[in-house]
Amino acid sequence: MAKRKKRQTRIEPTFGASAPRRRAGSLTVGPSDRVLPPSRRSRGGKRKSGRRRTRRSGFFGLLHGLVYWSLVLALWAGIAGIGLAAYYGAQMPSATTWAIPDRPPNVKILAADGRLIANRGMTGGEAVGLHEMSPYIPQAVIAIEDRRFYSHWGIDPLGLARAVIENLMQGRISQGGSTITQQLAKNLFLEPDRTIERKVQEALLALWLEHKYAKDQILEMYLNRVYFGGGAYGVEAAARRYFNKSAHDVTLAEAALLAGLLKAPSRLSPARDPNAAEERAQVVLTAMREQGMIGDSELAAAISAPATRAAAYWTGSEHYVADRVMEELPDLVGNVQKDIVVRTTIDLDLQKQAEKTIRHLIDEKGKELKVSQGALVSIDGSGAVRAMVGGYDYAHSQFDRASEARRQPGSAFKPFVYMAALEQGRTPHSVRNDAPVRIGNWSPENYQGKYYGPVTLAEALARSLNSVAAQLVMEVGPKAVVEVAHRLGIESDLRANASIALGTSEVTPLELTAAYVPFANGGFRPQIHIVEQVTTTDGRLVYKHEKGSFPRVASPQVVGMMNAMMAGTIEYGSGRGAAIGRPAAGKTGTTQASRDAWFVGYTANLVTGVWFGNDDGSPTRATGSSLPVTAWREFMTFAHEGLTVARLPGEWRSDRMPPATAEARQPAATPASAPRAGGRLVPPAEVGGPPQRRELSIIDIILGR
Repeated sequence: MAKRKKRQTRIEPTFGASAPRRRAGSLTVGPSDRVLPPSRRSRGGKRKSGRRRTRRSGFFGLLHGLVYWSLVLALWAGIAGIGLAAYYGAQMPSATTWAIPDRPPNVKILAADGRLIANRGMTGGEAVGLHEMSPYIPQAVIAIEDRRFYSHWGIDPLGLARAVIENLMQGRISQGGSTITQQLAKNLFLEPDRTIERKVQEALLALWLEHKYAKDQILEMYLNRVYFGGGAYGVEAAARRYFNKSAHDVTLAEAALLAGLLKAPSRLSPARDPNAAEERAQVVLTAMREQGMIGDSELAAAISAPATRAAAYWTGSEHYVADRVMEELPDLVGNVQKDIVVRTTIDLDLQKQAEKTIRHLIDEKGKELKVSQGALVSIDGSGAVRAMVGGYDYAHSQFDRASEARRQPGSAFKPFVYMAALEQGRTPHSVRNDAPVRIGNWSPENYQGKYYGPVTLAEALARSLNSVAAQLVMEVGPKAVVEVAHRLGIESDLRANASIALGTSEVTPLELTAAYVPFANGGFRPQIHIVEQVTTTDGRLVYKHEKGSFPRVASPQVVGMMNAMMAGTIEYGSGRGAAIGRPAAGKTGTTQASRDAWFVGYTANLVTGVWFGNDDGSPTRATGSSLPVTAWREFMTFAHEGLTVARLPGEWRSDRMPPATAEARQPAATPASAPRAGGRLVPPAEVGGPPQRRELSIIDIILGR
């Protein structure tokens, strides 16, 4: 047992040249026994230096690791992208229900001769096809926004990578990687949120658009919907907004400016910063040249002759007309669902002349006379509004003083007083004593305190004598005057009291002018209208104004007498400065402290009303005989160029009437041939209704009973 437990010596392997020569069966390992590839051995069986081996192994190892982990990251990024797309895509409606939303409808408003007045609607311009717009526009947009538009499939990885690199180099977000298709998808379907969800949905929708529509269709939809700043959506609206021309006529320089706006529509707008807009346009031109869309000569020409912005877009008075049209449309055609074309009654030449007249008179005399605003309305005998200016400058104030401002008409209201008197039996030769009069606590005075003693009604109206008008209201009754005014076309509420003789109830210039139309057309009240017809863009009729027959609101005899009296206003009365060398009549009006100055006059062709004053109702130094008469004469002279001279209508002529006698001076004097009822002239039943015959006390008159 002791021999078996004898301790055995442990033999350790030895590495190194100094190891003892091994014997057969020895466990010692030598260099020749190591397993190494031939390349790792040096000549003579020696190993290469460990230092060089470490360097080469580190470089290739780093390269190997970089490639490996890049592939791994790309794989996981792809998986994550697919997951995000699946997650957010699942939250979207089924692709079978996707559809292009209708473009907000545009209302194209035309003058009577077909010239454009304005576009209205959310877009501010109609949609146009690629073939209808200047070819420079799509080229410029593609060059600066999406140069590979016709080659990618909705998403441009190269463009995205280029944008990322550029942004990293700039240290800020200076470029976007969205394609035109992605931008269209965002504009059509999505909110402008900067979220991963929105970007994923944008990409999915872009792929769908590319699958469903041709490239040209996508580009056309984009150009008709993208925002160009200044309230203009689409190239047609932008071309009108900035250059006052159609998109069809846009030049290379103008197209470059429009394309440049897409980066920052508000900041780069030429209306806000012309220099910034021009600099951006040159960037677009350079991009077009780099991509071979234009040549060197075209580039040089466009840079040397940059786009010139048109005058301020909203300065034209025709926009007052456009606003009025938009107010009337719902009642005429209901809710507008598609693009429509509205043809108005406006004569654009008359409109421009009316605007020019109002503006230059205020520029010339406004400061002296303390007047800052004016309005003009012109209507023909059929009720068609031929011109309507609602203020000095639409760009500064869009409030339409022609159709919305209610102002006291002053003496311009007196024709309704005199017509009520004529219908009750008086004539232009009837005489009243022009002297101070007192009605209760009210004592109306003539202008500058002048009184003429016994005068005919014709002279009293021509000279705008307040005392005579007040006497006539006492005789006929305020309610009779209100009835006549409403019958002829005044629509505002009128206070039936004694002071109505001097026009103390407010009216608009449009309705006051409309109420004079029966004097010009022989006693008929037409429907006042500004819209002639409405059609769809393909020509289908939606609405047409029916002319029909007009109700008679004044007898031919009364119309003749009124015209004879109001012609005296221009011949020798307060409106002498309105003479235009042809038969005309009218009435001036000036309110207390000259807060309102009026002249409403007419020929057999046209009725025109003019108002001057201030929006805050502050006093002026103008009277109806000053600025309004001058404006009326200038406008009507222009309007009647080339027209045949026509006499005013009516069946009464002053030279056929007997001269005024003592008997004719009596308040109730009437022509012997006039039909009577209780001593008063009875107009046709369809004109004035039953004669008014009631005794009025002073209290009744003051209280308007």
